Formats: sequence, structure tokens, C-alpha cells
Amino acid sequence: MNNTILRPAEWVLPGHPDKLADAIADTLVQAAQGRQREALCAIEVAVHRDAVYLTGRIACTDSDTLDLQGLVRGVYASAGYGAVWRPAPGDVTIGCNLCLDTLVPGEECIRHISDDQSIVTGYAIDLPGLGFIPPEQWLAREMARRLFELVQSPIALCPDGKVLVVLEEIGSQRRLRAVSCSLLAQVGDIELQRAVVQVVGEVIQDLAARLPGFEPAMPGDIIVNGSGTFATGGPEGDNGLSGKKLLLDHYGPRVPIGGTALSGKDFWKPDRAGTLLARRLALAVVRSGVASEATVQFIAFPGDEAPRFVRITTPEGELPDARRWLDLVDCRFERAASWSSDVDLVDGARWGWFGRPAPWEALGLR
Repeated sequence: MNNTILRPAEWVLPGHPDKLADAIADTLVQAAQGRQREALCAIEVAVHRDAVYLTGRIACTDSDTLDLQGLVRGVYASAGYGAVWRPAPGDVTIGCNLCLDTLVPGEECIRHISDDQSIVTGYAIDLPGLGFIPPEQWLAREMARRLFELVQSPIALCPDGKVLVVLEEIGSQRRLRAVSCSLLAQVGDIELQRAVVQVVGEVIQDLAARLPGFEPAMPGDIIVNGSGTFATGGPEGDNGLSGKKLLLDHYGPRVPIGGTALSGKDFWKPDRAGTLLARRLALAVVRSGVASEATVQFIAFPGDEAPRFVRITTPEGELPDARRWLDLVDCRFERAASWSSDVDLVDGARWGWFGRPAPWEALGLR
């Protein structure tokens, strides 16, 4: 007898305060690594109302000439703030306590080694139509992405919003059990509900075309603002911090994570580099046909050039001699350093790092 398993996942829109903070942190990382490949970035961001607070360090060539105000305001504008929803980008003020300097002598030549301890996780599941990520994670992200398109529509959806989906699994069969959305718009409740129902229906049909065994039926519950009217959105209604939406940045609640935040860190740091390399290794295991799912755990100590310990688990159990996979897949932290120039980091901060085009997602071993 097959047991019913409920698989929840959530996503937030780009105007959510926490994701604003992540996107700001990563636009600064991209700007710094555009100045110097070996740039060191350790950035934390907080947002509240029309204020943004930047702390940490950026060390790169001419770091003191980075247009912090322009970069921050650009994130607000691309998130959908401005004419309708506050704060308008031009009203945003910046409190900066960043250490803006250059790499100290000798620092550049040791960037290839880990500068901190790290525990990271990578994961892949044999669902190529979904980018090898869990179906509930794909579903929540795609629903949020299509809702975000309504920001520039006559509905004028607020850029801040949340989606939670519950997928039901019975053996190899799946269906969408329930959806909850917290949204604010310039239209009435009935029109907003209709727009959400239409998005849910479109995403269901898309998922059915990609996922064998998925039943393309509307869920029994589609709840919009279940606790009442969503009165004030964005940083006008709540504060935000970078590094808080870790389940979004990884694989959702079905996969354990090491507690590692990605945004605000350069691509040399073991937290970020290790997470991307662990995903690359998990993809290699699944694509090779060894397992239908793979969870990779890396452990690094300060001074390591690559993970010191490697663990690979599958539905059948733990793979023996996991370190032998490092002979096939280059997992040196330096391998990830060039990837920041190949992706839009703001887009990644908003829509996830996995199951979308990126160097670490590409087929290949070395």
C-alpha cells in the first residue's frame, strides 16, 4: 500500500524585503568581481522602509569608486518599486558601514584556499524536465515568477508577495493539493482571486507536460490572503535581511542544508563555491545513472583547496568511496571562481541558483 506524502515548498516575489536584501548584496558582488576576478566580498544587507544598510567588506580594484547608490536603487527599480509601490528608488537612502579597500599584499595569491569552515549540501533528482530539482520547488518558483509578471499588468500587483504550495505524492503519482498566496494589488479581491486561479491553472498544465505521473487537476484549496487583507507590502511593511531565505536558495524543505547563505559572498568562498560544486557533483551522479536522487555533503576546513570530507547518499543508501568522484568532477573551490561573470547574480538571488541555465548546471565532469 502506497503512503501519501505531502511535499510543501514556498517562494517569494522579488520585492519581498529579504529578497531585496539578497539582490542588493549580489549586485555588489557582481560589481566587485567585475572589477577584479579575485575580489573578496563578505556583504550583509538590511532594508526597512526607505533605508538600506550595508555592512561587511569589499576588497577589489577601485572599490571606493563603486556606485553603491546607483546599484542599490537599480535593484529597487527592477523589483517593481517606483510609480505605484513605495519606496520609489530615488527615495532610498543608504547607510554604509562597508570596509571598501583592496586586497592586502599576499591575499590575492591565497584566494584559491578556503578562508573559513563550511558545511554545504548539493542535491539532484532525475527529473530533467524540471531542471533536476524537486517538483514542489519548481512549482512554487514558477507560480511566483508568473505572478510577478502581474506587477506590470493592469492588476498592478505589489512586488512583494508569497506563495506556498503543497504537492501530494502517492507512489509515482502526484497532484497539487493546495496553494496559498499572500498578495497585494490595485484591484479588488475578486479580480485578484481570478488572476491567481488563472496562474495556478497555467502552471499546472505546464508541470503536467514536464512531469510524468502528475495529475493536471486544480487543487481543492486556492487561498489568497487567508488571514485577511494584505494591507502594506515591501519594506514599508516589514524589514528584510540578506541570507534569510535559505530554503528558496537551495532545494526546499525536503533536502537538508548546511545553513549556508549564498548572497553577498564572492565565488571563492567555500559557502558559495562549495554549494555550487556540490550541486554539480550531485548532477553528475544522477546523470550518470548511478542513482535517481543524490544528496552530496561537503565539509571544508580553513586552508582547504577542496572539500576535506565528501558524503553522497541516494535512496539506496550511502555511496562507498565518495571521494573517488572528485577524480571525475573538479570540486576545487577555485573552479567556481569564474562563474560569477557568466550569470546575472540579481536574477539568481531572486529566482534561485538551481534548475536554471548556469555553468554549474551544465553537463560535463571536469
